[in-house]
Amino acid sequence: MLRGYEFNASDADIVLVSNDTEPFEFRVHKCVLAVASPFFRTMFSLSQPNNPGKPGSAGASLPHIPVSEPKRTIEGLLQFVYPIPDPAISTLEEVTTMLGAALKYEFECPVASLRKLLVSPHFLQSQPVRVFAIACRFDLDAEAKTASQYTLRVNVLDCPLSDDLKHISAYSYHQLLDLHRRRSRAARELIVYFPESVKCALCTGGVHAMFRSPRWWKEFESRAKERLAIAPTTDGIFEMEFLAECANAAECQRCFESLCSAWPFLQEMKARIDALPATI
Repeated sequence: MLRGYEFNASDADIVLVSNDTEPFEFRVHKCVLAVASPFFRTMFSLSQPNNPGKPGSAGASLPHIPVSEPKRTIEGLLQFVYPIPDPAISTLEEVTTMLGAALKYEFECPVASLRKLLVSPHFLQSQPVRVFAIACRFDLDAEAKTASQYTLRVNVLDCPLSDDLKHISAYSYHQLLDLHRRRSRAARELIVYFPESVKCALCTGGVHAMFRSPRWWKEFESRAKERLAIAPTTDGIFEMEFLAECANAAECQRCFESLCSAWPFLQEMKARIDALPATI
């Protein structure tokens, strides 16, 4: 969170009181909250009961509005709303808490900023299943679709159990599992054909072996299908390191040459797999 700025304006006309053991009072401006939030705009248009603060406290004569969120959450939302730097948010826990509050109070700009942050590369690459669950929890369809594509890189059934999954429906989770199942099956079906023009001078060079596939292909087919069964994405399996492992496992001195000659074909195969449906 931003340090060095306190919401204690001398010209404040409303006080938000946090829900903490020691409640914190944010002295803020109705006009700012009304512009940022239809929720507060409607609230301020209605007759308000006189709910002053503690006698002797700063702003005791101003209307006080108790909120159910702690200081850290309200402070972060106000930093989004006021013309000061946005809060520094580094965890999905913070995103979830603040996004829930922003949606509750209809803070439109904070919601937009938090939605972008939710699908930032840092979170998508490190915790895609959690991002998917959070997006589904708040009915963020676009973000859920984006996150579902990133989950293809992991084994969803082997991810750490997260409390975020408690807040999504069985339907949403089934959508994700169905995406993985369908794409995995379709991707593995694409790794079945090998062009007869690609041969290995050693392991398919004899008369009796000329109609066989090179040994490296058999290794590639087996290993690639195994990976696609777990994470249905082309990440890794068409990189040279993985292909070299397949060639070495074939135990054929000329298989690497054959593999290199098949590079255009392998790239076409990768493109066909990448073109498969990748989101819920």
